[in-house]
Amino acid sequence: MKKDNIKHFDLSIYSEVLDNGMRINLIPVLNKSNVYCTFSSLYGSYYNDFKPLNSNEYYHAPLGVAHFLEHKVFEQASGEEPFSFYTKRGADCNASTSHQKTTYLFSGTGCVEENLNYLLDFVQNPYFTDENVEKEKGIIEQEIKMYDDVPFWKLYDRTLNNCFHCHPLKYPIAGTVETIKKITKEDLYTCYSTFYHPSNMFLTLVGNFDPKKIIKVIRENQNKKNYSKTSKIDVKSYDEPDIVCVKEDIVKFDVEIPKITLAYKIYAEKYDINILRYYLNTFFELKLGATSELNEELRDKNLITGSIDIDVLNTDKHILVVLLFESKEYQKVLDMIRKTLEDKSVIESDLNRKKKVMKSASIFRSDNIYSIANKVNSNIVNYNKVILDEYQLIDRLNIDEFNAILNDLSFENQAITVLKKS
Repeated sequence: MKKDNIKHFDLSIYSEVLDNGMRINLIPVLNKSNVYCTFSSLYGSYYNDFKPLNSNEYYHAPLGVAHFLEHKVFEQASGEEPFSFYTKRGADCNASTSHQKTTYLFSGTGCVEENLNYLLDFVQNPYFTDENVEKEKGIIEQEIKMYDDVPFWKLYDRTLNNCFHCHPLKYPIAGTVETIKKITKEDLYTCYSTFYHPSNMFLTLVGNFDPKKIIKVIRENQNKKNYSKTSKIDVKSYDEPDIVCVKEDIVKFDVEIPKITLAYKIYAEKYDINILRYYLNTFFELKLGATSELNEELRDKNLITGSIDIDVLNTDKHILVVLLFESKEYQKVLDMIRKTLEDKSVIESDLNRKKKVMKSASIFRSDNIYSIANKVNSNIVNYNKVILDEYQLIDRLNIDEFNAILNDLSFENQAITVLKKS
C-alpha cells in the first residue's frame, strides 16, 4: 500500500491496486467520528455502444441501462435489502448514476469493517431475473415521469439534447419510458459483466479508520472471489460536430416565470482540458457570477430572480458552458449577457482575487469527508488521477495565458432553451 501526502492539506492518501485491478483509495481523517465510503464503476449513461467481454462486435444497449442496473444491483438473491442491513447498523446507504460513473455508498459512525464487507459483496453479486426486471420497469417509469415534471431537470435535459447531435450526453441518464421497456435481464448481465469487473471499479473511503486494518479487510474479501483477466473496454467513439444541434428551442411548461439556459459549445481539443476548464469557469464567474457587475445590474432592475447559475462540463472533444436563469424579460437578459461577453479581457487583479477564492474553497472542502471523497472520485473520472494538485493548477493560471486563450475562443456556437407557459 502506497502512502502519499496531499499537498497543502494535513491529509494522507493510502492507495493500492489489487491483483484483480480494483483501485483502492483510503484517506483517514481521525478528527472525525464517521466514515464515508463509495464504490464506483466507470460506467454511466455515456456508454451505450461497446464491445462486451469476449466479443469483437459492438453491442448497443437501450438508453437508461446504467441507471436501471444501479437499481437492480440492490436486488439480492437472499431477499435481504441493503437499505435494511445498513439501517440496522446505524448507517445510511445510497447509489447514483451520472453520465460517466455509477456509485454505491454508505456512511456511518460504526461497524466500518462489516459495512465495507457488505458493500463489496452486494455490489459484486448481481441477481437479475425476468420477473424482477419487469417489476423494476414500472418503478423507473414513475421516476422518469416525476423528473419530467421538475422544471429545471426538464430544462437541463432539453439543453443537452439541443447541444449535441450524436454524443450520448444528449440523452437523459435514466433513459425514456420507451427505452427502459426494452431492457432485458440479458442486457443487464451484458453491461454488468463488462463494466463491473474490478479492473473498471474503484473504492474510496474517507473518515475515522485504520488504513492497515481496512486494506486487509478489502484484500481478504476480494481474494475469495474469482475474476478472469480482462482487457481495456472498447467503447464506441462519436464524431460529434462542433456546432449545436438546435439553436433555439421554446418548450411549453407550467411555470410562472420563464426558465432559460444559454449554452456555449466550445471546441476544446487543442487545449489542456484541465486548464481550459479553470479559465472558462473563472471567466464566466467574473463576468456573470453572483459578485459580477452584470449580476448586480440585473438584480437592481429586477430582470432576474436569484443569480445566473454557471455549469461547465466536458466531453472528450468539447466543453459546454451552461448559463441558467429565470426572467420574465429573458430576451433583454440574453442581450445583456451577450454584450458583456463581447469583452473577453480580464484584468490581473480580478484573476488574482478569483484564484484566492478558489484556494479558499479547496481548503474548506478539505475538512469535509464527503467533499474529499467526491473530489477524489471526480479526479479519477475526469483526469484519471487520484490526486490533482489544485493549488499548482490554480497558481499556474496567469493573465497573459488567460487572455490569449479567451480571445482565441468563439462564443458564437450557442443554444438557447426556454421553458415558459406559452
